[in-house]
Amino acid sequence: MDEETLLLETEADMEEAVERMVSDFAGVRTGKASPSLVDNMDIYVASYGSSMKLKSIAVVSTPDARSILIQPFDPGTLNDIKKAIAESKLNLNPIIDARSVRLPIPELSGERRKELCKYVKSLSEDTRVRIRGVRKNGMDGIKKLKADNVLTEDGVRQAEDKVQKLTDKYVKKVDELVTAKEKEIMTV
Repeated sequence: MDEETLLLETEADMEEAVERMVSDFAGVRTGKASPSLVDNMDIYVASYGSSMKLKSIAVVSTPDARSILIQPFDPGTLNDIKKAIAESKLNLNPIIDARSVRLPIPELSGERRKELCKYVKSLSEDTRVRIRGVRKNGMDGIKKLKADNVLTEDGVRQAEDKVQKLTDKYVKKVDELVTAKEKEIMTV
């Protein structure tokens, strides 16, 4: 492995950590309905003797801004889907409508908004920890390149500076995304 490959892998891993956080943010309820609210929660439905992801056994849509509609491929799974949603962390009350499950999305209270902001901050801190772990792996890779005589002392310093700049860039990106999500939660 050379320095360029190491830096590209480090950046790709940091980008992946940020993308995962963005995906997690999509599941944080902001008072308006979104299919990602259900999709990103990884809700498992116990049906027919096995456990399956909700999105693999039903179509999730938003008919309006205040509700999510879940239409199972097999209407026999309606009660199983209702039970799985009721037991999830969504804190929503599913309602069975003929051949579908409807999730009404209530307005967020001030207290609930603050809880969601704390949750968003914890997700972002987890992402920062992941980014720092990637940074450590990058620094270890640089040391290995030096040990293998691929990099000189000056090359090591330059590579370490590049890894640190990548780390700073992605931590700043995380901070910007958190600020935007908190604003969205508090104003929507």
